[in-house]
Amino acid sequence: MSGKDHWYNKAKQEGYRARSAYKLKQLHEVAGLVQPDDVVVDLGAAPGGWLQVAAELAGPDGRVLGVDRQRIDPIEETDDRAPVETLRGDLTDEDVREAVREWVGGRRADVVLSDMAPNVTGEYELDHARSVHLARVAAEVGLDVLGAGGDLAVKVFDGPDLDAFRADLEAEFDYVRSVRPDATRDSSSEQYLVGKGRLTAPVRKGEKLEVTIESEGSEGDGVASVDGFTLFVPGAAPGESVTVRVTGVKPRFGFAERVD
Repeated sequence: MSGKDHWYNKAKQEGYRARSAYKLKQLHEVAGLVQPDDVVVDLGAAPGGWLQVAAELAGPDGRVLGVDRQRIDPIEETDDRAPVETLRGDLTDEDVREAVREWVGGRRADVVLSDMAPNVTGEYELDHARSVHLARVAAEVGLDVLGAGGDLAVKVFDGPDLDAFRADLEAEFDYVRSVRPDATRDSSSEQYLVGKGRLTAPVRKGEKLEVTIESEGSEGDGVASVDGFTLFVPGAAPGESVTVRVTGVKPRFGFAERVD
């Protein structure tokens, strides 16, 4: 029995619908993806192995939605797991995306997951390009429904388009890392890009703007607000209007330096 057959048999023994359930477990161990009470959206969720794991991790006060073009058999509800709802449809359909937005509602999602992959043709460049396309579709949905500080994990095959896609994600998250779970087949070129800390700030690193210092922070920095987003500016005093350059952005606050 090969090392990867181990995961198939383990899934059968432990009641998971697919061996891929262990990929999400391992992604979570590495990147801390799903926390208790989280709102989780799983894209390309059939047959439901990731939904089972997400429901366990989110716990009874969480919520989980699975989306796929294929029908997903209902996930058994238990007192110690999050309730799971499913939506059948194609994520390139705007009506389906709107249904995801409505399900998420005003709280926004904490985590968006995607294990979507193309039907493999055996043509390396084609399979890679299709995997990046699906990952971009998942990322678009994620950026649409994630709240500030939310996380994204998407599957993609290795290849030349990966760097550009990763760079796009790095502009939208606090940081991005690549993870290859142990449960991945030896012959597979797949990996997961994990974006941690969705950035919803109205400013980006390197941007230059004028702000008014409204107060002083606990470390003595000036504190400014840009459309409700907090910027810390060393060397600036309350009441000053200063020109600054943004030096760092976190999900809920940022840093800037005076350039006036």
